[in-house]
Amino acid sequence: MFEIMDYGSHGTDRTKYRLDLNRELFLQSQDCRVYSIALDELKENPSFILSMLRHILTPYLAAMNGSTGTVERQYDRMERELMRIAIRHNRLIRPKEAARQLEIHNMTVIKYCRRLVEKGKFRAVTRGESQRVMYYEYIGTMQSPDLI
Repeated sequence: MFEIMDYGSHGTDRTKYRLDLNRELFLQSQDCRVYSIALDELKENPSFILSMLRHILTPYLAAMNGSTGTVERQYDRMERELMRIAIRHNRLIRPKEAARQLEIHNMTVIKYCRRLVEKGKFRAVTRGESQRVMYYEYIGTMQSPDLI
């Protein structure tokens, strides 16, 4: 939900301002995303607002299958979750830590990481003479629609 807020509409009465914030809080508690945009910023810097809206909406603009109405995905749920974990940890993912976080077996994480290496989203980082993989590095973009 996008909402354009004007400072003047609240006036000096703090009650309306408080009610607006409470309404936003209620909507967020109902799993709605609320994006408030200042009217002054929209008037003075529309290119910035447009740029931010593009970044917010890009993941939702994925092509939908016309017959079933579902989004065609290149990556399954576990692969998307591993990519998100890597982004949250400075693009690096250690299988043991990810397995603990996702509450799954370590080898399952390694299997999905290897798939992501094959698909070009991860890079295996090795150490030492044994060339043992220590961790994986996410090499995709931060705003990729594949993450949604």
